[in-house]
Amino acid sequence: MAKAKQLVGQAAFQVPGGSATPAPPVGTSLGKFGINLGQFVSQFNERTREYNGIPIPVVVTVYSDRSFEFITKSPPASALLKIKAGIAKGSGVPNKDKVGKVTKAQIEEICKQKTDVLNASDLARAARMIEGTARSMGITVEG
Repeated sequence: MAKAKQLVGQAAFQVPGGSATPAPPVGTSLGKFGINLGQFVSQFNERTREYNGIPIPVVVTVYSDRSFEFITKSPPASALLKIKAGIAKGSGVPNKDKVGKVTKAQIEEICKQKTDVLNASDLARAARMIEGTARSMGITVEG
């Protein structure tokens, strides 16, 4: 009977999709486990090629034989909102300075993309969560 793999540890971090390198945060998070960073980087970049620079949360599980597996999650709502609004960053004073606008239809698109990770019972509640994120970034939600 084959010996079961022993879990050594897990690491969670965000990396730009399709453009990960062995430099930080990948190297600092995974270097201590002694896994092949080049192998992780190539697999991650292949899996996230369509995201092209959007930050992607990843959870890497490392085993005692230095093998690993990883799960990629959907991009953060703030990153998706910045893309939809066409802005580089959110407002420093969101209650006074508005930096962009998104429509309800764009909010629904984001909700559908993040439906598996949002803690909401239906699309309307998920939309309210995303709208709250937009407001806290200084993005106005229009009709």
